Amino acid sequence: MANLTLRDLAEKMKHIDFTMLMTHTEDDQIAGRPMSNNGDVDYQGDSYYFTWEKSRMVSDIERDATVALSFQGNKGLLGKPPIMVSVEGEAELVRDKTAFAAHWNKDLERWFSDGVDTPGIVMIKVHASRIHYWDGEEEGEVRV
Repeated sequence: MANLTLRDLAEKMKHIDFTMLMTHTEDDQIAGRPMSNNGDVDYQGDSYYFTWEKSRMVSDIERDATVALSFQGNKGLLGKPPIMVSVEGEAELVRDKTAFAAHWNKDLERWFSDGVDTPGIVMIKVHASRIHYWDGEEEGEVRV
C-alpha cells in the first residue's frame, strides 16, 4: 500500500486535464460525462469545471451534491502503468463571476464566447472528501 500525501498526489495529477464527472440522476442512476479542468491543475482537493446552467448535470447536482471524479494519466513513468485516481466529494454550483475569473482561461471561450459574462454559465466546484489512487502496483487513499 502506497502512502502518498495530497501534495504527492497533486504532483502526479498535474498533467491530467480530463476527468469523468459522475452525478446521480432523478431516477437514481449514475450519469458520467467528460469534463476538462482547463489547466486549473494545482490540486489541493478542489476541482473546478464550467458548464451550462440548464444542463442535466446542474439539475443532478441540485438534487444530490454527492459526485465522483475519475482521472487517468496518459503514461506511467519507467514503464509503469499510468496513475488512476478516483475522487468522492460534494459539488457546489458557483454563479459568481469573480470566482469564474479565478479559474478562467482563454480556451474556455471556445464554448463560452463571452467569457465570464456568457449568459447561462455556471461553475462546478467539487470538494474532495476521499481520494483513492492506483499508481502502478501501489494503491492508497487520502482523506481530505
